[in-house]
Amino acid sequence: MNRAARRTTCTRIALLASALATALTAVAASGPRLGDAGYFTTPGLDVLAFSNTYDGNFSDAKIAGIELIHHGVRTATNGDVRLAPTPEQWDAAATLLERTVDAKSGTVTTRMRFDAEDFEYSVRVAPRGDGVVIQVLLDRPLPRSLAGKAGFNLEFLPSAYFGKSWLMDDGSGQLPLYPAGPSGRDRDGATVRLPMAQGHQLTLAPEDPQRRVAIDSPGAPLRLYDGRNQAQNGWYVVRSLLPSGKTGTVLEWSLAAGTEPGWTRPTVIGHSQVGYHPAQRKVAVLEHDRNASPPDRARLLRVEADGTTREVLASAPQRWGPYLRYDYYTFDFSTAREPGLYQIEADGQRTAAFRIADDAYATAWHPTLDVFFPVQMDHMSVNEAYRVWHGRSHMDDARQVAPGREHFDLYGQGPDLDSPFQPGEHIPGLAIGGWFDAGDFDLRTQTHYSTVMSLVDTWELARPLRDETTIDQKRGHVEIHQPDGVPDLLQQIEHGTLMLIAQHRVFGHAIPGIVEPDLGQYTHLGDAVTKTDGKVDDPSDPDSPHDDRLAFTSNTTALNYGSAAGLAAASRALRDHNSALAAESLATAKKVWEFEQGREPNLFRVGNTTGGDPQDEQLRAAVQLLLATGDAKYAKAIAASWPAIDARFAFNAGAVAPVLPKMDAAFTAKFRERAVKFKEERKAFVDENPYGVPITRGGWAGNSAVVGMATTNYWLNRAFPELFDIEDTLQGLNYLYGTHPDSNLSFVSAVGARSKQVAYGNNRADFSFIAGGVVPGVLVLKPDFPENKEDWPFLWGENEYVIDLGAKYLFLVHAAQDLLGAREPR
Repeated sequence: MNRAARRTTCTRIALLASALATALTAVAASGPRLGDAGYFTTPGLDVLAFSNTYDGNFSDAKIAGIELIHHGVRTATNGDVRLAPTPEQWDAAATLLERTVDAKSGTVTTRMRFDAEDFEYSVRVAPRGDGVVIQVLLDRPLPRSLAGKAGFNLEFLPSAYFGKSWLMDDGSGQLPLYPAGPSGRDRDGATVRLPMAQGHQLTLAPEDPQRRVAIDSPGAPLRLYDGRNQAQNGWYVVRSLLPSGKTGTVLEWSLAAGTEPGWTRPTVIGHSQVGYHPAQRKVAVLEHDRNASPPDRARLLRVEADGTTREVLASAPQRWGPYLRYDYYTFDFSTAREPGLYQIEADGQRTAAFRIADDAYATAWHPTLDVFFPVQMDHMSVNEAYRVWHGRSHMDDARQVAPGREHFDLYGQGPDLDSPFQPGEHIPGLAIGGWFDAGDFDLRTQTHYSTVMSLVDTWELARPLRDETTIDQKRGHVEIHQPDGVPDLLQQIEHGTLMLIAQHRVFGHAIPGIVEPDLGQYTHLGDAVTKTDGKVDDPSDPDSPHDDRLAFTSNTTALNYGSAAGLAAASRALRDHNSALAAESLATAKKVWEFEQGREPNLFRVGNTTGGDPQDEQLRAAVQLLLATGDAKYAKAIAASWPAIDARFAFNAGAVAPVLPKMDAAFTAKFRERAVKFKEERKAFVDENPYGVPITRGGWAGNSAVVGMATTNYWLNRAFPELFDIEDTLQGLNYLYGTHPDSNLSFVSAVGARSKQVAYGNNRADFSFIAGGVVPGVLVLKPDFPENKEDWPFLWGENEYVIDLGAKYLFLVHAAQDLLGAREPR
């Protein structure tokens, strides 16, 4: 090669090296970097490092440790040290000691501790290339007791990877749709979970640029597990064991995720999937990626009978501003009043068709009363045409719990039993009435009396005579879609009342509730009749399964007042339906009031099962007893409860407003003055988001707060129409029906054009729903990610049905119709 050729070749090599260096720099620059919100971010990928931690309330909620948000979807969670390859919900998890965000070095370091094992460690996350490096650091070697047990896990959402492939070193496979093993046994014969693959380099979904994740562990091998073998709510798990006898950086993973160039999240057009009354305000909210160009035009289209559409309104969406991680715009189409079918088109999206009609809400409550409440009925067999929802469940209720017993589902028994029964003894008279509290099967008293009061509110407001269900208390049988000549709402009030009154008949007071004795029963999915054998337990029989549920029987002041409120309310609704039960309920409520007024309050509290604030519960009892009896002593008690009303006005105003006509002018004036102040308080926390409702930030999503605030506004509007507009009530329904963050699904299953079809009911393992159930809604993960997964039912904080929210929703629909002048057909 001559000198000129060599010079040319060297020049080319230099240019290639320069280009390669430039490319590598560009790749590094395009990777995730630590942002102001305290997590690593780049378009298409966010890596959260312990922004969310285990709260301990219901143990592992799959919102903790290192998490990936990949092309707008949270696909991985629980990146942390765990003591099992496929840990379950109640398995040990470390507690957070300290989280340090170092903007200068661009790292997040978290200090964690397992108390029982006296084991501390740190997890450090830093940018590396087009991903991050994850390191586990130890000051002291791993305790001997944790050798072979402690490992770093990262869990991947199965529904995000169904049908996708994996590559591990030289091996490959597909991620199974259904749990597919493998499993084995240890030396003691116990079942253990075995990895599907093992190696040092793993790529998940190499064929999918939106889900591709690569993990490189040069030291400890990577192991890929299917956590669903352990439990249906398990995730795919990638795990490396921590080494023994080492300190410093004992484990290091390099994690990179594919991102599509120029990717932006599609705009979500938040609107009511049910539709709108012509007279109400109609505003769609556009949730928009900040990296995308602003939406330039929104159109309201009328859908004609031949399938064509006609534009009836068009305008540029108005920018509301930033909220959480997105920008928001509004499209006001309130001027559209002509009845018909409509769609909204904006930013490349078009909604499902919705109605504008005088009867927009007329049937929106039917599935809740027709299906959801019957399915939740305990101590009954429930049939729907060809489908058996469940057999006659828990007819062996219940056993007396032992003193001092703590339960994993927030129940607990005090040092005294407050019961004539001995621990383990069968308690007759409790196998009657009640609804499954939520997606599980316990009977929680506090939920029940709240539910009964909401159902009574609906009855007294609208008297809906709908009859679609046969409910036979003597036979213990329910037939859905078969009328029996009795309004279904009255029969549901009766069913809840039977559970409440049974406690007073047996114990002389309310109790926290009845719940499964162990985790094996508690995690039961499917037909409730198969949870127990239906036979009363014999404590002396060594062959008895001891599977009867436990009754927690503490005699607390809060529960007594709350139960009295529910019974007093029920007595009014049941007078013409079951006069004997109505009379017994009122007499019991009055007796409970006198009992609690004459003793020192029992303030024993455990979890969320021993009643609300005793002052608030007493207030509600006084209100319901005043409405039931007209006795002035209850009005006096309400007036004396002013400190509680004032301090927690948002929570108590809706309970008190219905009884204002029975209070004196001075109290009403004071209440109005406080309502004026509350209006400003409400505005402050509603104005922080574009949806016009309170959006909470706790571990349980906030639909209950939305419904509660909308209902409170209804009562305040009725009391002071000059102060409170009807739109704040209607906006609560709009939010439930799709005008909310993350998606535009209706949060009421089977209500609206697009609604929740994967939810946390007792049939969640089937990825199904119960018509009319209302889910908790949008969970805001810290610091800024709104989420409600439609393809994964097992996140209870987002997707679990609860009976009292269903009852409150039922009332809210009728309240909206009342405000709009739409009455139920007789």
